[in-house]
Amino acid sequence: MSGFWRGWRGKTRPYVAALVAVLLAGPVMAVQPDEVLDDPVLEGRARELSKDLRCLVCRNESIDESNADLARDLRLLVRERLVEGDSDEEAVDFIVDRYGEYVLLRPTTGGANWLLWAAGPLMLLLAGGVGYGYLRGRARAPRLAEAGLSADEQERVRRILDE
Repeated sequence: MSGFWRGWRGKTRPYVAALVAVLLAGPVMAVQPDEVLDDPVLEGRARELSKDLRCLVCRNESIDESNADLARDLRLLVRERLVEGDSDEEAVDFIVDRYGEYVLLRPTTGGANWLLWAAGPLMLLLAGGVGYGYLRGRARAPRLAEAGLSADEQERVRRILDE
C-alpha cells in the first residue's frame, strides 16, 4: 500500500483518503443512532433482515441503505418485531403481509412467482424458435425468376435515354 501512496503528490493524499472514507461510510449513514438497539445480537439480526427488504420509495435499495422516511419506519418496525420476540421469519412475514411481496429484494420462487422467474428463459426459447422457423421458411421458399422487361417497357426506356 505504501507504493500506491508514493505515487500521489502530498497535497492530494488527504482528499483521496476523505473520498474513500465517504464512499465506504455511505450505507452506514442510513441507520440513525436512535434506531440502534441496545442488544448487539438483536441489532445484528435487524441489520441482516434490513438488507433483504426493499425500500418502497427508492425501489432498488434496501431499507438498510435508504434514507427515506418509509425505510426508517420499516427499520423501526423490524426492530420492534424482534424486540417483541419474533423470529426472523416471523418478522419478515409480518412486513410482507403488511406491504406485499414486493418489499422483498429477493422474491420467493413459489406460487405465481415461478412464472416471473421462468419468463426470461421461456421468452428466449420462444424467440429462438420463431427465428429458426422464419429462416427455415425463407430458405425453402421458391426463388422467383427475374422477368425481363416487356417490349413496351424496353421501348419506353430507350425513349427516355434518347432524350
